[in-house]
Amino acid sequence: MMRTVGVINAGAWGTALAQVSALAGLKPRLWARRPEVAAQIQALRENPRHLPGVRLHDAIEATGDLTSLGGCDFVMAVAPAQHTREALAAFAPHARAGLPIVLCAKGVEQGSLKLMTEVLAETIPEAAPAVLSGPSFAAEVARGLPTAVTLACPDEDLGRTLLEALAAPGFRPYLAADMIGAEAAGAVKNVLAIACGIVEGRGLGRSAHAALITRGFAELARFAVALGGRAETVAGLCGLGDLVLTCSSSQSRNNSVGLALGAGRSLDEALAGKLSVAEGVDSAPAVTALARKVGAQMPISEAVAAILAGRVGIDAAIEALLSRPLKTEL
Repeated sequence: MMRTVGVINAGAWGTALAQVSALAGLKPRLWARRPEVAAQIQALRENPRHLPGVRLHDAIEATGDLTSLGGCDFVMAVAPAQHTREALAAFAPHARAGLPIVLCAKGVEQGSLKLMTEVLAETIPEAAPAVLSGPSFAAEVARGLPTAVTLACPDEDLGRTLLEALAAPGFRPYLAADMIGAEAAGAVKNVLAIACGIVEGRGLGRSAHAALITRGFAELARFAVALGGRAETVAGLCGLGDLVLTCSSSQSRNNSVGLALGAGRSLDEALAGKLSVAEGVDSAPAVTALARKVGAQMPISEAVAAILAGRVGIDAAIEALLSRPLKTEL
């Protein structure tokens, strides 16, 4: 049985996953990069920077000692996608062979164009990988509100063990085998959430919003399948479910960035004051570069990447999308 879990990164999502793990009956060790943050969480039983007002379970042990996570039954890697390699490389000397590591970041690494499972394979090759993804806001999960997610693991026995370990009264994971599909969906939905925010910030209406989600999902599915994932995976919680949530709420960091851009603010202004990372901003150029590499057409994602890079204005990008050649829907 799984009894202890290490959580790498004490941001909002890492803290929320430590909380739900405690509610599931586990003893979580929550690692913070800065020891003073770990000490503050331990003393206050709260993460005031990322989850203010949420009382943390007494079973959570906050620590600045990464070595202490090596003895846990499994580990959840929750560092942002562009920092996952650094975090895993730092933890690698303390990871035993066969240690289950659940990847919880959503994105494609810039430069290498690697998914997080590929980053794990390069940094801790003897780890047993799994991916956790789905429609989940950290503040809601931490408060115990009902949430359902996908846990993707190619080892069915390990997957079921992790499933049972993480299931809590308000947290329901569903098992899948397709890690690539789960990862691809998580990376693309953040980019599409920026697009949906732009549509809303520009006042283009709910019809445009619905059309963008639908055509964005088609892009997401093409991308996942081109990488070797399965269409049925992205039709579930980690794909369609997460896309609907992230594209429909300003609670989403990526959606809120798009809202600000659509309202006429610069990218720097849109990102100003955000304590948590908007993964879609960093992943957009990597996602589109990887899509071109595998031959997946992603015009909406390409438009978002161009807007973020300042290569095209929002109105010009919208006009270009609407003037594309007419085609069959499927």
